Amino acid sequence: MVRNVLGTVLALIGATAAVWSPFRAWYDGRLGRRFRLDELFSGGGVTGADAELFGSLFLPFAFAALLTLVGLLLRSRLLVLLAGVVVLGFAVLWMVRQGQAEGSLTVSGGGSGLGLGVLAALGGGILLLLAAALMAGRRGGARRRSDRHENGGRRFGRRRATADSEYQDTTHPGYQDTPHPGYQDPPPDSWQSDPSAHPGPLQGPPPPQDPPQQGPPQGPPHWGRGPGN
Repeated sequence: MVRNVLGTVLALIGATAAVWSPFRAWYDGRLGRRFRLDELFSGGGVTGADAELFGSLFLPFAFAALLTLVGLLLRSRLLVLLAGVVVLGFAVLWMVRQGQAEGSLTVSGGGSGLGLGVLAALGGGILLLLAAALMAGRRGGARRRSDRHENGGRRFGRRRATADSEYQDTTHPGYQDTPHPGYQDPPPDSWQSDPSAHPGPLQGPPPPQDPPQQGPPQGPPHWGRGPGN
């Protein structure tokens, strides 16, 4: 966020300096908007002929300022970088062509030699390049947001794990994981030494028994009769 703000401020200052430079003196007190743009690409070089505003050095610098604004709106480092290259490129090209026409370039006070307009153009181009280097751009911002989301998830997971560990370590003060006081497990050796201490497997009820066999039924006894009767 801070890098984007600094990059935006530098880009606006650089674009303003580039657009303002043609209205300042470039060489021997001659304004930059007086230099013809087509003379930079012609074989005759720079001449003393005046130029219209949109046929002078103002045109590429205005185009660079437009690229800068679009790049800031779209958060495009490439467009801001391209704007800086355009400003520096035309400023250096003008210096080369002007040096060919004059034989050499001089810097002196009193309004002769290179003027403030050239310095403004060079400074504006450098500021635009620095702004492009500082800006994060769309991909950088999206990457940072995804990193923040992942880091937030990791931090939440660590807090969740810490909370779980604290919950497991902190038990109720009245709770003790001890067996019932009236119950004691007999040692296994006592089962082998005293078989009665170790009851055997549970047995079911005994099987039913059949009733005793009896003979055929006999008649009623005869009372008061002898064996002969």
